Amino acid sequence: MSNQNTEGSPEYSSRLKEIIHIIRKNELFRGITPEKLRSTLEDLGPTFIKIGQVMAGRSDILPQEYCDELMKLQSDVVPMAYEEVAEVIETSYGRPWEDVFSWIDKAPLGSASIAQVHRATLKDGQDVVVKVQRKGIYELMKRDIGLMHKAVRFLPFQKMKGVLNLDMILDEMWVVTQEEMDFLAEASNMEEFAKLNADVKFVSVPHLYRPYTTEHVLVMEYIDGIAVDDKDSLAAGGYDLDEIGTKMVDNYVKQVMEDGFFHADPHPGNIVIREGKIVWIDMGMMGRLSNHDRELIKKAITGVAHKDVGEIMDAVLALAQFRETPDKSRLYKDLDNMFSKYAAMDLGEIDIADFLRALTETMKKNQLVMPHGLTLLARGLTQMEGVLIKISPSLSILQIAVNRLKADYMDPEYLKKALKEKGQDLLEAADALSQLPTMATKILREYERGETRIRLDLHSAEQLTQLLHHLVRNLVIGFCEAALLISASIICTTQMRPRILGIPALGFLGYLGAVCVAAFFVLRYFIRKHNNK
Repeated sequence: MSNQNTEGSPEYSSRLKEIIHIIRKNELFRGITPEKLRSTLEDLGPTFIKIGQVMAGRSDILPQEYCDELMKLQSDVVPMAYEEVAEVIETSYGRPWEDVFSWIDKAPLGSASIAQVHRATLKDGQDVVVKVQRKGIYELMKRDIGLMHKAVRFLPFQKMKGVLNLDMILDEMWVVTQEEMDFLAEASNMEEFAKLNADVKFVSVPHLYRPYTTEHVLVMEYIDGIAVDDKDSLAAGGYDLDEIGTKMVDNYVKQVMEDGFFHADPHPGNIVIREGKIVWIDMGMMGRLSNHDRELIKKAITGVAHKDVGEIMDAVLALAQFRETPDKSRLYKDLDNMFSKYAAMDLGEIDIADFLRALTETMKKNQLVMPHGLTLLARGLTQMEGVLIKISPSLSILQIAVNRLKADYMDPEYLKKALKEKGQDLLEAADALSQLPTMATKILREYERGETRIRLDLHSAEQLTQLLHHLVRNLVIGFCEAALLISASIICTTQMRPRILGIPALGFLGYLGAVCVAAFFVLRYFIRKHNNK
């Protein structure tokens, strides 16, 4: 980091004073509302706008009203001067920009927190887009995030204790931002995405000019198409909006479920229709899912399709990260209550954004946190839902996802893969089964030597606790009743006096007591049964 931005330097102190002034101006010390938070982040500049955009996608840890407000943050910021653009290009290339480009448009096509894009022409006449990183943005963001870490201690976030962990958001934001600032990583994302979708005839990716791409400059094909949400232009071009919506979602489901590598920021500006193809652009933010996570997502989708709360809960528990040991009975009850709203709906009627919002609120209530990849997926699906509502509101992401999963299940390659995986599972199970006699012998020997240790971790709900209480009480009473009958019977075999009806009085009283206790419990059972009707 440059010296002017180090702690104690004039610029560092000046920026700290500026941050404090903006915080005071927005009266954050008196409490934080969604509107105040958004306004403050906008005033603080590009770094904090980026923080807000990351926070907007974390509905699993941030109250929904804050996420909704932060979604309003504008991506466009004050453009970088053209002279700085040229300086970054020339510094990155180590030569004048004129050696590579015959023309660069001085007016940017767009300007965001990290970079801005300009239309340009290569020496060979190819129309391209040049993405140029803001000069000094790495040092600026690192400094501002460090300052914000300090400021967090003095802000009244205790009102949101247990819900918002701004330090964690800042750390995650810094990791995500560093990935976005490495244009070589974005170039690799473009190449990987293009390879994975090479066989999809209706999908395209801008051509990457790898020789002219560096860590701070990225050059790709200029896409002259129609924005996916421009209904009028699409209709005028003869496009079927339902077909576009179906293919777009189907491909997104493929990215998630088959590739495990998906576009994490599919807003309308990043999806263009050109020559009958869906063109995905801006691969700076991509999500990844492991095979394990993808199988669990399939299980969750199947659970929604079958309206099986238990299956959904199993998937949620396997996918989530725990802040504390989960109360499974409470989670099941909360999921059941949440899902009751959707139980009577057809899949096509379920709003995926609303469903994900309800699910994340339920997870948050139960102290469960989604891993980063699933957070990006939730954000992406919500954005996809927004696009569908604009161009083809009759379509359903869930219905398209289920249809694709059904088609996959019938695919010979899928069946071959599933058979192979199940065969592997059977081999592992057989291997484990062969070890059972040895393990049983070892346990018995440890038991004989008094070395057996059993550790139980019981976490029961209130109803289960009451059930166990009644069960133990009834067992104790039953044992007492049996002991009373056995004792009375033994006494009756003696010649003890006095006698009642020809049997020892003590034995008679024992029988009488046992009959009374039994009669009492039988009578109470029928009374409770009658009252519960």
